[in-house]
Amino acid sequence: MADIFSKSKRSEIMSNISGKETKPEIIVRKYLFSKGFRYRKNDKRYPGTPDIVLPKYNTVVFVHGCFWHGHSCKKGSLPETRKEFWEKKINGTKKRDIRNRKALEQKGWNVLTVWECKILNKSDRTDRLENLVHEIKKSA
Repeated sequence: MADIFSKSKRSEIMSNISGKETKPEIIVRKYLFSKGFRYRKNDKRYPGTPDIVLPKYNTVVFVHGCFWHGHSCKKGSLPETRKEFWEKKINGTKKRDIRNRKALEQKGWNVLTVWECKILNKSDRTDRLENLVHEIKKSA
């Protein structure tokens, strides 16, 4: 199926997608704050600029969008058009995620990843967030 937008319009649309203040990030942060956690947001001092940094617990949390980080769920599937381009882009992101994770772990940080599909699914959101809280406390 061909794209319904021109190449320049599609480029404009894609450039307006922000990597910060996403709905899944806000959900996770509000939940953690309600449980008494205090954190830093998008701290550039750390590899990969983690979405949430919990210095007291020596833990960072990445909230990954399924499409952009190549998750193996329905939301993570590649578009039919320009498949080669998207495979290269998503694989590059995956490699960068691995590199950042290793760099943080070598510096002694516990690295947790939360996937967008797991947070946006309201039926088990609370359980998933409680598991995240448990993982954070366990790493202390």
